[in-house]
Amino acid sequence: MSAPGRRPFGRLDGRRAFVSGGAQGIGAAIARNFAQAGAYVVIADLDIARASDLAGQVAAAAVYLDVGDTGMVQAVMAQHGPFDIVVNNAGVDQHAFFTETTPEDWAKLLAVNLVSAFACTHAALPAMQAAGFGRIINITSEAARLGSKGGAVYSAAKAGVIAFTKSIARENARFGITANAIAPGPIRTPMLEAAVAQGGDRILRAMTDATLLRRLGEPEEIADAVLFLASDQAAYITGETIGISGGMGLGA
Repeated sequence: MSAPGRRPFGRLDGRRAFVSGGAQGIGAAIARNFAQAGAYVVIADLDIARASDLAGQVAAAAVYLDVGDTGMVQAVMAQHGPFDIVVNNAGVDQHAFFTETTPEDWAKLLAVNLVSAFACTHAALPAMQAAGFGRIINITSEAARLGSKGGAVYSAAKAGVIAFTKSIARENARFGITANAIAPGPIRTPMLEAAVAQGGDRILRAMTDATLLRRLGEPEEIADAVLFLASDQAAYITGETIGISGGMGLGA
């Protein structure tokens, strides 16, 4: 039996949730989970057609958003908020050795993978602070902790997400707001499929061999952890980075 005022395990009834990059992959799985748990979900993505299709399936709202445009982020979140839960999931990678990248590449990767988390969180926090409740959940990557051959800028941006998460947790605990990060390993997503298409079966073997479980993860395995962190049952967890990677980086 749940304590008075505490929602049953995994329920988000009455909560308003925002998911960036929510049209496909991990973001779509998160949006589905939230909607099924009773939350009102805003799915934000550049791919508005796919976001709208998903929103129709799960009774959510879809909005066009370029997370690299901080002004657009502020406008969209002001229009559709306030939010109790913000999931900064949008991400983009570019598989290239660092010497092959350009300052323009760095700017794009930082804008989507790191600055977008700044912008969405900055827009949501005042209402959360006033309400005395909030959940900030940032999707980082095991590459942030292990580095990535051919992904130096992506890894650096995702490492910044971890430090940002801890800082937001420190600043906002007094308001009843928690901030946590999830670090996925190799997950079966369109972004991973693009990397495999570029590098072939060798890349796929390397990814699976880097895990103790010798398989790719599924988006739903990340989404279930996000649902837990968003729930009332995770109220005493903040400032943490949870690895969901099949034991990636632990050796054979």
